Amino acid sequence: MDKKVYEGFMSDEVTDEMLGEAAKLFSENYGVWSEHAAERMGKFAKAGHPIRLSKERLRNEYLPSEISSYVRVTVNGHLAGNAFACRWSIDGRTICWITQLVVHHDYRERGLAAGLLDEIRLDGDDVYSVMSSHPAACLAASRAYKRPIDTASLEFMKDNAQSIIKASPVGYIRDAKLRGRLFDSEDTSGLVSSVNTGFFVDHAEPLEALAWVRESMDWPLGELLDGHEFILILQARRRSRSRSSSSRRNATS
Repeated sequence: MDKKVYEGFMSDEVTDEMLGEAAKLFSENYGVWSEHAAERMGKFAKAGHPIRLSKERLRNEYLPSEISSYVRVTVNGHLAGNAFACRWSIDGRTICWITQLVVHHDYRERGLAAGLLDEIRLDGDDVYSVMSSHPAACLAASRAYKRPIDTASLEFMKDNAQSIIKASPVGYIRDAKLRGRLFDSEDTSGLVSSVNTGFFVDHAEPLEALAWVRESMDWPLGELLDGHEFILILQARRRSRSRSSSSRRNATS
């Protein structure tokens, strides 16, 4: 049986070695640049080439505050996935924003993404948010935070998305432009709850996954366009048990 180990760390506990491993995981498993990436973003974004991320950028952009956190999961001693989260407060509520979620290609469809997001939760989190071009990330968040995506409150997202993203200490979140019928009743693009991030990752795999998801449910977030990502904002369900800032949990499967 496979041995899974989840480990959680606050930002000041994350070492350069951890970030180096996380950067390698991202660069080898996140995705590739889209056909139009170079003309929109610069020559570095060559179509079909892997999207890479350095450990320095992970430190500066994904762990910008003391209550940012990092969770990883190993399977039989191998790094199989990880997630980063940044937290900030607005109107008395603590926002936990999943800034990155990556699972190694060899370990997908095993529930690891939802496990990582469940592990990253802290007592006191009031709202969970994620921006992603992959519907699997949104579905994992809805499972981890006990809010089925087809019953998620679109009204809550409509009323709170703008103020939440504008308060973010993370630049790419703060600069994202809300798009879709949820935020503009005259939008006819097919988008419902999306953001224009200008991040041109290839959407072949996410669109294939989206088609598969739509065979079994009414997908509430609309279409996916180049340079855009879905945005999902969920109210937290309070836990009955306490949770420390650092944790280690073993599981077998």
